[in-house]
Amino acid sequence: MSKKILFCATVDYHFKAFHLPTMKWFKEQGWEVHVAASGNTDLPFTDKKHTIPIQRSPFRKDNMKAYQELKAIIDQNQYRIIHCHTPLGGVLTRLAAREARKKGTKVLYTAHGFHFCKGAPYVNWLLYYPTEKKLAAFTDCLITINREDYVLAVEQRFPSPHIELVNGVGVDTTRYQPVTEKQKKELRLKLGFKQDDFLLFYAAEFNKNKNQKVLINAMAILKDELPKARLLLAGEGPLLDECKSLAQTLGVDSKVEFLGFRKDIAQILPACDIAVGSSFREGLPVNIMEAMACGLPVVASDNRGHRELVFEEYNGFLIANNDSSLFANRIQKLFHSIKLRTSMGNESLVIMENYSLINVTSQLIPIYKRYMLEDSNEPKIKHHSAYI
Repeated sequence: MSKKILFCATVDYHFKAFHLPTMKWFKEQGWEVHVAASGNTDLPFTDKKHTIPIQRSPFRKDNMKAYQELKAIIDQNQYRIIHCHTPLGGVLTRLAAREARKKGTKVLYTAHGFHFCKGAPYVNWLLYYPTEKKLAAFTDCLITINREDYVLAVEQRFPSPHIELVNGVGVDTTRYQPVTEKQKKELRLKLGFKQDDFLLFYAAEFNKNKNQKVLINAMAILKDELPKARLLLAGEGPLLDECKSLAQTLGVDSKVEFLGFRKDIAQILPACDIAVGSSFREGLPVNIMEAMACGLPVVASDNRGHRELVFEEYNGFLIANNDSSLFANRIQKLFHSIKLRTSMGNESLVIMENYSLINVTSQLIPIYKRYMLEDSNEPKIKHHSAYI
């Protein structure tokens, strides 16, 4: 079996956003790197790109075609390692690789946040829990990115020979980093904001889970007490127009900036004062990690992903039940204390040292090395945390 690895996901941009350091490392080890996903993104460190019609919705007919194409690709190429990501990418790939595993291919799956978790709707447990547990039997290594998912997989005896915990997908701390006060003023001027504006930032798709409405409601509570506050919402999505309408209805449309899809978030974040996050569910949110790497304190909803990163009154505040009034209260508390913002921002930086791309890649390398030898022998079941 040749030194070839296949990375699979629903969309190819996933790899450009999160996994290029790992792909680069495999190239440096002399491996041939293949990618299978939908999309037309140009990916570096890739010897062969397989474009397959994976769709996010499990009910799309194209997914059957994607499965058939993926199975043919796997059967033809005799990969030594397959590493799959994203829910649908993980399901289709592990099903398609069943025969290949019998011939020695090792299959890894990174769960970027189980859809079943504490507080998740009961229907999620009915649909996703049995699927993930069953598919763990076709997974040589299940990689989790937060403690709650790791503990759940171990305690519920997911039948994967190895269950690992690593620090997410990593943040490029050379790109996302704090700036000096002078640079901050220059960035604000460039972005069209005033020096005394109080900038709150959230980058996320406009959908039900990300729940931007609670932040817009918080701005309505703050509009008289903090007239200089500005909520910057980057992203697109099905609920964008609904959120714009809400801002108008509440009379805060002049205080909420809808930035659309942005490629310059690394320049926007250091110009801001605090990061906010209102989602109901997260695995380990990259948007919050990027903000923390820029030295920002965080006010976020209390969910498993945010709990992994935000510690109450240490580097931010966690808001239970997405309470708009409490969001407003904590934002106001940070507004009135530069000292508190600075100390919490500094703690964010300390926490992010463990979540850098370099650190996460160093956690993944020993996992990969376990499967890089063709004659590697696997113990029956082993649970291990690479978490630092």
